[in-house]
Amino acid sequence: MLNSKVIHVNGVFLGTAIMNRGMDTLRFYATHESVRALHNTCMPDLLALYCQVRRLFNNSRLTFQPA
Repeated sequence: MLNSKVIHVNGVFLGTAIMNRGMDTLRFYATHESVRALHNTCMPDLLALYCQVRRLFNNSRLTFQPA
């Protein structure tokens, strides 16, 4: 691991973007259950990865409404 960036949405820590050795992609390490489907996903840049994580997190919050 050369570098990493924390990814959080609305104060919720979702995981970390880890720069791969070639420095051409970022790998997502999911820590929150709502974004577990993206664990180990590789993206070309941080913005693309963040948008995917945020979308999945927000969708999971809309579908799961505890009573």
